[in-house]
Amino acid sequence: MKKTSTNKNKPKSRLAANRLLADNRFARHQYEILETLETGIELLGTEVKSIRAGQANLRDGFCLIRKGEIQLHNVHISPHSHAGSYFNHEPLRTRTLLAHKKEINKLKSQLDKKGLTLIPLNLHLKGSWIKLTIGLGKGRKLHDKRQAEKEKQMKAEIKSLKQDY
Repeated sequence: MKKTSTNKNKPKSRLAANRLLADNRFARHQYEILETLETGIELLGTEVKSIRAGQANLRDGFCLIRKGEIQLHNVHISPHSHAGSYFNHEPLRTRTLLAHKKEINKLKSQLDKKGLTLIPLNLHLKGSWIKLTIGLGKGRKLHDKRQAEKEKQMKAEIKSLKQDY
């Protein structure tokens, strides 16, 4: 008699297949995110191993559109610990992001507007692929940050009051 598999394992495998590897929470504080785009990222083998180990830092990163492609700058991916220096990658190298030409042209036209920039928001797994979510952001002024903080506190207070009742 043949055993049938149960669906108990499916949610766990889906969660593992779509896990967050690195997050840029500071970007959401510094910028008002207007639009997001999920892109692929061109990586070397040792970079993939380091990212999966959680050794990526998106905090100072930014994106530029050069020669019809999106380039990721200033994102630090630590060298892989179990690889020799000859086979390892350079931590701050410029990486190419993979997106459709239509999406790139749309972003380029929006970037021409004053004060907008492309910021890496998070690195995550989608199946076996490593994806990068980039956001089109507008820089916040100090008073905007204060206002956003007040709104966040008000929402938290309202939520706690609702839980009390």
